[in-house]
Amino acid sequence: MNASAKELAANFDLEKLTPEFYDDPYPTYRALRENEPVKRLPNGTVFLTRYDDLVTTYKNTKSFSSDKKREFAPKYGDTPLYEHHTTSLVFNDPPAHTRVRRLIMGALSPRAIAGMEPDIVKLVDGLLDAIAAKGACELIDDFAASIPIEVIGNLLDVPHDEREPLRDWSLAILGALEPVVSPEVAARGNKAVKDFLAYLETLVARRRQKPGNPERDVLTRLIQGEGNGEENGERLTEKELLHNCIFLLNAGHETTTNLIGNGLVALHRNPDQKQRLIENSDMIKTAVEEMLRYESSNQLGNRMTTEKIELGGVMLDAGTSVTLCIGAANRDPAQFPEPERFDIARTPNRHLAFATGAHQCAGMALARLEGAIAISRFLARFPNYAVSGHPVRGGRVRFRGFLSVPCSIG
Repeated sequence: MNASAKELAANFDLEKLTPEFYDDPYPTYRALRENEPVKRLPNGTVFLTRYDDLVTTYKNTKSFSSDKKREFAPKYGDTPLYEHHTTSLVFNDPPAHTRVRRLIMGALSPRAIAGMEPDIVKLVDGLLDAIAAKGACELIDDFAASIPIEVIGNLLDVPHDEREPLRDWSLAILGALEPVVSPEVAARGNKAVKDFLAYLETLVARRRQKPGNPERDVLTRLIQGEGNGEENGERLTEKELLHNCIFLLNAGHETTTNLIGNGLVALHRNPDQKQRLIENSDMIKTAVEEMLRYESSNQLGNRMTTEKIELGGVMLDAGTSVTLCIGAANRDPAQFPEPERFDIARTPNRHLAFATGAHQCAGMALARLEGAIAISRFLARFPNYAVSGHPVRGGRVRFRGFLSVPCSIG
């Protein structure tokens, strides 16, 4: 490894990232993995880049806590963002995590997800018709971002004419999870939480009066789960109910948008793989897994040590904040041969785009289905599509995707 890579690793600071890093973080991740895989950052936190270290951390929920109260109190103060991010499923440990996850997973069963397929196909085909009529497209606004918002809107049974603010609320709340948050970003995030909660209060009140089908309507399922008795561990408070509805939208929105956008751009930039998928459409499942690995939609996770523990040869004190770099682990050559190569037939492909262990993404089967339908049908309809102009990245380190991708459809 040359001196410049060692220098890159030595000087890495998650709170002082360069435009070059946002454009392509992978050379930095490789330098860290090879030189300082358990990297102590200037702020006292630790940054992990090796696959095996991430798996160890994910699976040891006792020593590596997901509870964010201690970490987020100084970041957010007593604000709506703090209340939201410390109440939602992803930032909690058992038993709170177990209780909410069980209710959500019941509504995302294999049978329930299979039942969504015809509606997703119809939605995607409608978007493709509109793109064909226009003769060109903006890949994110016209296609990738429109799919998960509608799918999650259907899951929560949000009336169609009330869905317009959902995407902006989600982007504002998730934007406040970046390592550095400006006062403007924090203010937008806090306003989004308040506005979203106010909307959900009315939606929940309506649903209590007129419940939906709990097999298809996650909100009805969460509401009814509250009343399943005091002792069975499935009682949600009103606050938990509202914040986990926000979480459901946020968890499935930007990440799935990024999967579709990143996937179609990766195919464009790897024309041999694009042609291979056009000729072998049955490879879409392994192709989606490779898109998730190669350009992970969510690149960072966080844990806090609950006790003194050794990880990757480094001793960590209790109370150490740990950042798990999914984007780096998914290109670790110890796990993935030729990790910088985009290969739609890669197998096995045990990537960590959905994490692993107790916190493995509850909606991963739905995300895979949305990605497979969207990308395969786009490719079948517009095999000669091409990215035109310069795609604009989202300017985020945690969530990696594009803000805009101008595209010709051939």
